[in-house]
Amino acid sequence: MEILKAIFFGIVEGITEWLPVSSTGHMILLDEFIHLEVSSEFYKLFEVVIQLGAILAVVLMYFKTIFPFGFGKTKDDTKKTFSLWAKIIVACLPAAVIGILFDDWLDAHLYIPMVVALMLILYGIIFIVIESKGLGKIATDDINKITYKQAAGIGCFQLLSLIPGTSRSGATIIGGLILGLKRSVAAEFTFFLAIPVMAGASFLKLLKYVMDVGFVFKSSELIVLGVGSLVAFLVSVLVIKFLLSYIRKHDFKVFGYYRIVLGLLVILYFMFLK
Repeated sequence: MEILKAIFFGIVEGITEWLPVSSTGHMILLDEFIHLEVSSEFYKLFEVVIQLGAILAVVLMYFKTIFPFGFGKTKDDTKKTFSLWAKIIVACLPAAVIGILFDDWLDAHLYIPMVVALMLILYGIIFIVIESKGLGKIATDDINKITYKQAAGIGCFQLLSLIPGTSRSGATIIGGLILGLKRSVAAEFTFFLAIPVMAGASFLKLLKYVMDVGFVFKSSELIVLGVGSLVAFLVSVLVIKFLLSYIRKHDFKVFGYYRIVLGLLVILYFMFLK
């Protein structure tokens, strides 16, 4: 039964990590209905480390783009790759600093269903408004043309994702659109941002787990973590391909409507049914 639950968690993570609907929010809500029989300390580790499975999908699919050497790359290509990584680091710094400083406070005060619901609704409305009004002039149609100023701006938008229910990909895509990035470019830059962000978050959670519990895992817990991560990886490959295909012909309004409906359902459930 726990393996089946881990598979379900992996599916939800693989889908929601890349779509602008908040993977953390969905995982918090999912835990309300399908509770893994593990310690609370391990679950906090699980819900972050499982994201590494999703991140590996990006590494695999974009390895040629993000690896600076080989694949017939010229010196100019290698220079562009290093420049891209420099912009990724610039974009990661704001959330990394604030996240490390306030991680415990955020966990204690904001990781609750009602906050998730409100953020789902708020950013759902923002998505619809941005797509309807056409805010932001499209000036950047290639990921290598992103400026350091745009990268820093997207990094500031990523700060919003520290509040569960916001969506890291949602916040950075919104930021990218406002700052003039083409949808596909904003999405790809968001994918790349996830690599250091999620790797860092996983390392931080693992470090806290080891400090609190020690480097001790039950075999059943390792199986749950392994299965969840593997499923998240496989599903992520499919979802990333879908999203890139989808945004060539469609905007993000549908995700905005989905967020609003889900947020309202969560509020109704916790106010009247639970």
